[in-house]
Amino acid sequence: MSSPSDYVPPRVWTPNQANGGRFANINRPVAGATHEKELPVGRHPLQLYSLGTPNGVKVTVMLEELLALGHAGAEYDAWLIRIGEGEQFGSGFVGVNPNSKIPALCDRSGPEPVRVFESGAILVYLAEKFGAFLPASGLARAECLSWLFWQVGSAPYLGGGFGHFYAYAPTKMEYPIDRFAMEVKRQLDVLDRRLAESEYLGGDAYTIADMATWPWYGGLAKGWLYGAAEFLQVEEYRHVQRWADAIAARPAARRGRMVNRVQGEPESQLHERHDAADFETRTADKLAASG
Repeated sequence: MSSPSDYVPPRVWTPNQANGGRFANINRPVAGATHEKELPVGRHPLQLYSLGTPNGVKVTVMLEELLALGHAGAEYDAWLIRIGEGEQFGSGFVGVNPNSKIPALCDRSGPEPVRVFESGAILVYLAEKFGAFLPASGLARAECLSWLFWQVGSAPYLGGGFGHFYAYAPTKMEYPIDRFAMEVKRQLDVLDRRLAESEYLGGDAYTIADMATWPWYGGLAKGWLYGAAEFLQVEEYRHVQRWADAIAARPAARRGRMVNRVQGEPESQLHERHDAADFETRTADKLAASG
């Protein structure tokens, strides 16, 4: 193992911006808005404020799947929130999500707007609102919700833990990378064992548990996250690979992965989505070509 740091924690912690790395300009130890900025509102009942990270993709996949089933009420406007520029700390966004994290949803279909934040809560809200992708009762519902909340609990290890220290930390440190790689591989093994016995996480049916997990662990398995596929030997998890490919083949999942995306090939980026036709006319490559 590489040499340990000579850092000794002080009796009282104070932030050191020099250690902030690429997130130094947005990290802070307090909540609340940093500036006044109202959120835009489009013409559809559902207003999504997000970014095409794995947590954001969960919700856009769900919305596109609902539309594919014929739920017209699931039409939505997806507004881009550039978290690297601190837009999540605007007063309007904080009003929808006091935790200043994407995604955040505002449902304006009723007499009073309903705010929903945290990706797992949004998936459950939409599933119950439209009666889709969440079993109504019994063992199937319990299994679906168990795997959904497994993912919600595991994501900090994958994103905030492994992803941060492997891909984003200012310096590479063996101890945290080893610690979080160990846990991520254990979680991949949990997932692989489940998918060895079941087509989807909840059983035979595709549910919000799969939509929540696919952008994270499916993305890791397909090499979309952190450039870490070889490092983690993801090809070993053949049942995860089968499941990830099956979801990636779904047209709604492919569309959902494009929404609010700002990285990758321009043709795969739909920065904002306000109409189904936007997938054909307003991707980043088409906007660039039109000047």
